[in-house]
Amino acid sequence: MEFSSKLLEKAVHEMSQLPGIGKRTALRLVLHLLKQPKDQTTFLSQALTQMREEVKFCGSCHNISDVEICEICGNDKRNHQIICVVEDIRDVMAIENTRQFKGIYHVLGGKISPIDGVGPSQLNINTLVEKVKAGNVTELIFALSSTMEGDTTNFFIYRQIKDYPIITSTIARGIAVGDELEYADEVTLGRSILQRIPFENSLKNN
Repeated sequence: MEFSSKLLEKAVHEMSQLPGIGKRTALRLVLHLLKQPKDQTTFLSQALTQMREEVKFCGSCHNISDVEICEICGNDKRNHQIICVVEDIRDVMAIENTRQFKGIYHVLGGKISPIDGVGPSQLNINTLVEKVKAGNVTELIFALSSTMEGDTTNFFIYRQIKDYPIITSTIARGIAVGDELEYADEVTLGRSILQRIPFENSLKNN
């Protein structure tokens, strides 16, 4: 792809680094920005810069937040004894949209995937185990996607906390095997949360 401007080429290159954005799509987006009022592009760049510099991770659940403790963890009306274990913020948003879950979350930041070089030490697993050891948790709900990596991560965590007096459950398989939570419709996901099953039962079915 030939460019008449090095500045245009650089902008297209940077835009194409985003997931799902190829060079042609990046060019279309950059040219669209060039056609917009200068202020609009400035607002976009300022919003991205501010987000990158000021965004925080909740000191309790590791969710993305503007403050040290996110709004969910800081809400006294939530049931802090029930923790829903998810991969990332997209899953928190998907479950929150169902309005069926009244507990809190723990964001792992990914799934165990040896093929991708992701091991347990690279995820927020230790802090979850510490919460269980502290004795303030009555139930862990595993809400990772039903993939090999998700199941491996669930089982690894289960082995760490199985000797503690808590309930471990997993969302019902209304979510098709291999599906990601963020793509599930709200009704199906909500029912999967409400109709969750004991985690031990899911082991017997594998």
